[in-house]
Amino acid sequence: MSKELSRQLLEESKDELTPIEELRNRRKISRMGGGKERIESQHSKGKMTAHERIEYFLDDDTFREIDPFTEHRCTNFGMDEKTYSGDAVVTGYGDVNGRKTFVFAHDFTVLGGSVGEVVADKVCKVMDQAVDAGVPIIGLNDSGGARIQEGVDSLVGFARIFKRNTDASGVVPQISAIMGPCAGGATYSPALTDFTFMVRDTSHMMITGPDVIETVTGEQISMAELGGADTHADTSGVAHMACESETEALDSIRQLLSYLPQNNMEDPPVLEPWDDPTRSCDRLNEIVPNDAKKPYDTVDVIAEIVDDQSFFEIHGDYARSMVVGFARMDGRSVGLVANQPRAMAGTIDIDASEKTARFVRFCDAYNIPVITIVDTPGFLPGTDQEHNGIIRHGAKLIYAYAEASVPLLTVITRKAYGGAYIVMGSKYLGADRNYAWPMAEMAVLGPRGAVNILYRRELTAADDTDAKREELMDDYREEFANPYKPAERGYIDDVIEPKKTRARLIDDLDLLECKRVDNPPKDHGNIPL
Repeated sequence: MSKELSRQLLEESKDELTPIEELRNRRKISRMGGGKERIESQHSKGKMTAHERIEYFLDDDTFREIDPFTEHRCTNFGMDEKTYSGDAVVTGYGDVNGRKTFVFAHDFTVLGGSVGEVVADKVCKVMDQAVDAGVPIIGLNDSGGARIQEGVDSLVGFARIFKRNTDASGVVPQISAIMGPCAGGATYSPALTDFTFMVRDTSHMMITGPDVIETVTGEQISMAELGGADTHADTSGVAHMACESETEALDSIRQLLSYLPQNNMEDPPVLEPWDDPTRSCDRLNEIVPNDAKKPYDTVDVIAEIVDDQSFFEIHGDYARSMVVGFARMDGRSVGLVANQPRAMAGTIDIDASEKTARFVRFCDAYNIPVITIVDTPGFLPGTDQEHNGIIRHGAKLIYAYAEASVPLLTVITRKAYGGAYIVMGSKYLGADRNYAWPMAEMAVLGPRGAVNILYRRELTAADDTDAKREELMDDYREEFANPYKPAERGYIDDVIEPKKTRARLIDDLDLLECKRVDNPPKDHGNIPL
């Protein structure tokens, strides 16, 4: 709704309005955004307006809007005739499951949700207040990007937002939802936040659009292929979840917040337990096959160990050989990291290393214990991995575990070989408890690789090489690749029955609830980025 029309509506009833009525009228006008036609256009695309998203997301009748009457001050290119109450973003705070949360939502019906000086002012203001109050900040992005008419003022506005994203990182949770276009410099604010959700069909993120790419490189690609929700959820890893609708995205964010503390100085919320902490997990004896070559779904293992129906997977479509997510153990929030034998046999590649390192660091920043379920034959071999820096990326995972000060509990279910054994929350990387199941195998190399090196002459001289190899591999497993040798040296705290895993971990979480770590004073470490 243009400035001219809004003033006209106010003037028509000025003599009849009391101050309170005029205030209500102004608020009604501000909620109309760019006007009825643009709102209808938004709805026709399956998208809600900024106000509708906020009202759906927050608890009923808790939203308190901030700066609803601000207007941009740009006079270039006739912009003085295109002012709107609140400009192109709605900001404020409210409750999510009874806990305070700040929120800003770009209003695409107003100048395409573009970011100018005043929009940046409003976003920075609520981000500052969120940090001061120690509560999460949620950004609902639906913007055409920088407001060209405002020139460098718009770019400066983005820089101010990025600085606040960085300052708030590790202080209060930051979550982004992409609910429309998000292009150019605007993409970096969501990328700086902790989690990003996207909506299939209606949301897109990209630095440059398909037209520019075709002009520069000659490559032809669609918007969805370039920057759609599925592309970023399973290929680039930019998005942590691709949702079918805006309501699903908002519901997922509400669920995610339920696991997180309000800020880095608080512990995560504890719910009234609904699942027996001493429950025997008998099914674990059946889920994991004794044959190391047979796959299984590690999510089934997680589901047995954690409180019933409490696992919330994050980044599930990206780097699928590793599973990360949140769950509850006797009502407590915990972070879960697990190798996934169903994908690449649970090997660790570049993407899996980065995905897991980032997740572990988030948990460490917000006082969330990390439980690691290990079943991996090692790092993924190959020239592609080596040339793209698996050494550097794998080091990120080492760094994340080694610097973590939250409780770290590790369970080796079946196999842990070579460097992968080390990086997956091993004892001397800082884990508080390391357990193994009786069938677990731990060694520098898997049985086949070790036998091929150690018994090369015997294999060459054997009449039946394959049979001899199998015999030697069985001997190797019995003598070296078993959990009892590491347990004798204290590298494994105990060898436990699978069914007792849940009770043992909950008992450790009780013990480590007040864990304290005194690290050397320093500004920050130099993680191998």
